[in-house]
Amino acid sequence: MLRKLFERFTSPSGLFLFTLTLTGLLAAFVLIQATPNGLGLANDSAAYIGGARGILNGQGYSDIWLDSSLEPITHYPPLYSLTLAGVGLSGLDPLRAARLINALAFGLSALLLGLLARKMTRSYLAGLILPVLFMTSGALLRIYAYALSEALFLALSLAAFLSFALHFEHQKNYWLIITGALVGLAYLTRYTGLALAASFCAALLLLKPAWRERFKSLFLFLIAFAPFAASWMLRNMLLAGNAANRTLGWHPVTLANIRRGVYAFSAFLMPISEWQSVLFKSRVIHWFLAGIGLTLLIWLLVTGLRRFFWPKIYPQPEIVTFSTGLYAWAYLLSVLLSMSLFDASTKFQPRILSPLYLACLVLLVALAHWLWAQNRRWKRAGLIVLVIFALGLSLTGFARTFQELRKTGQGYASWKWRESPLMAAVQNLPPDVAIYTNSPPAVYLVTGRASRVMPTPFDAVTLERRPEYADHLARMRQEILDGRAVLAIFDISEVEFPEETLEGPSLIDGLPLMQKQGNNLLFGVFVEE
Repeated sequence: MLRKLFERFTSPSGLFLFTLTLTGLLAAFVLIQATPNGLGLANDSAAYIGGARGILNGQGYSDIWLDSSLEPITHYPPLYSLTLAGVGLSGLDPLRAARLINALAFGLSALLLGLLARKMTRSYLAGLILPVLFMTSGALLRIYAYALSEALFLALSLAAFLSFALHFEHQKNYWLIITGALVGLAYLTRYTGLALAASFCAALLLLKPAWRERFKSLFLFLIAFAPFAASWMLRNMLLAGNAANRTLGWHPVTLANIRRGVYAFSAFLMPISEWQSVLFKSRVIHWFLAGIGLTLLIWLLVTGLRRFFWPKIYPQPEIVTFSTGLYAWAYLLSVLLSMSLFDASTKFQPRILSPLYLACLVLLVALAHWLWAQNRRWKRAGLIVLVIFALGLSLTGFARTFQELRKTGQGYASWKWRESPLMAAVQNLPPDVAIYTNSPPAVYLVTGRASRVMPTPFDAVTLERRPEYADHLARMRQEILDGRAVLAIFDISEVEFPEETLEGPSLIDGLPLMQKQGNNLLFGVFVEE
């Protein structure tokens, strides 16, 4: 028995799995080392961390970071907060638990990418190159280094792709049920899990050879996925009267937002900022992304439709590559649809683009393997040079990002926020003094205190003017002048995109200034005794 175990361990597959496991552990260790000051904190971090703390202290999944009557959270799916709360049962605060969970997610993602590359190419080398490219990507390292739900979502998505491929490989229905459950968990982590569900449904319809198999597979997948999505939607409808805290409207994606997305994607592809700026300004990256996207779409349409109409003539395409390509387009379209119909405030930030980053890595490795299989010396020599060049670029960008992350915390976790005199003044206010601010998440994450959203003339989601703005403004101003509240205005442009809904003089005109720190202002008449 020991001999068989030794032979299995020393076999190529055994050594590959061992090396891949070490790579995953190394990735988790890298993230821990890159965040000695803790994970970065952004606006949404308050929702996830506050939601987890609410669950632990018996207040439910609610907005405890806001100084108002507790309301159930519907805008943010619950799984990341539930995971933080689960670890928190050991006594670890959710803020610290997030670092452990994200490190494990980073390592697991590297491991799953290696397994996907191996299954996609049948190459052990490709199965190691892909996770190395992933873990040395500065853009992806930064995504996992924030206390946000993307880390868990990406890990669950990769696990779903692997189980989906295993279903086609072994033709076992339980793998399809596992895929549906994983996609359901991904949906409970980020609402864009619906794009993942749509991708797998489309793949099943296109690739299964007969209608009976198509309907059966769809039924098994959906019956595993639906309970997760339906139970969360039902909970939201019962508690808040809205399935996902989204309001239908028409606000098309702006050109500036698209350019922001192209810039973020160019930074992922070219991690050396000096070269990236040249590519972006020359518009080379615009044409490159457009060409790659169009080529992928044509390949998906031709391959999928030929398989759908003539399954006996055209063979089944490689599952990982095809489903990843479908997902890349489905995810992009779902984000554009969400921005245009439901949430105009969403911007093409790196965290929004992160699923496309992973899809891009997978598809590039698939393309490289296809070119290698052409078995021509000049192609193989060129590929070797390109892979070495890509690894060099990735390592250069990784080293810069790693050093930057280690210097200080990111976002609201940085020393600028933790050691801010204005934040210290806010923290030392008596409990009965209300806090109005343009960033309740910053106040909660830095001071632990709940605060109120200061009146703004436009809704952040729909961008429509609020008719109650004048009344809310007058009420806030009176509370401040009476000494019952303060107004803290922070420059949050380094953490999130600058607020575009603030009105200047009418908001602060006549209010007494208590403290000023750069662009951070504190208004009020309270004097600490």
